[in-house]
Amino acid sequence: MKKTIEEHADRFSDIAGDYDDEQDSDEYRACVSLVVEHANPSEDDAILDLGTGTGAIVLALAPDAKRVIARDISEGMMDEGRKKAEANGLDNVEFGEGRFRAPNVDGEKIDIVVSNFTMHHLSDEEKREAIEAIADLGPRKFVLGDVMFFGTPDPDEPFYSPEVDDPSTVGHLADVLTDNGFSLTSVERVHEQVGVLVAERYGE
Repeated sequence: MKKTIEEHADRFSDIAGDYDDEQDSDEYRACVSLVVEHANPSEDDAILDLGTGTGAIVLALAPDAKRVIARDISEGMMDEGRKKAEANGLDNVEFGEGRFRAPNVDGEKIDIVVSNFTMHHLSDEEKREAIEAIADLGPRKFVLGDVMFFGTPDPDEPFYSPEVDDPSTVGHLADVLTDNGFSLTSVERVHEQVGVLVAERYGE
């Protein structure tokens, strides 16, 4: 049985202090870099980072954006992010509790949504609900870096943890994005089981 949201939150809070060191892989760094590159905000953009964790994406995007709204279910992870934002003098970042299907942005206009290494914790149906919620916010762009299947994964060499993770195929994610009014403008393959998708809505 997959973990509940509360169990995920507790698990990540417990490992928050060591998370950055544990995630120090080529694939993770490549995803962060590509998500930041494709987000490419202007000084007038408000960005929502879902599953912000310890703030790797926030720290990179905040200097070029008007505002970054950082949302996560783990208070421990966000505490690490707050410390980094403060240490870097970033005063345009706001951390708070939020979920994919309930991002808690109080009707604020969102220009760009980003997420890195987080959505794979959701089932396929939950991912559909999450992308529907993201589309409802009206962003012109959604950049997703995550564990995803480009082909059939080798069960003996998974990049993910089956007991807590539930990655989707690229095809499923592309279909859901299209169903919600996005056009898939870029697919970056980092690894057989890791990629970055860029989805845009023209005229938004």
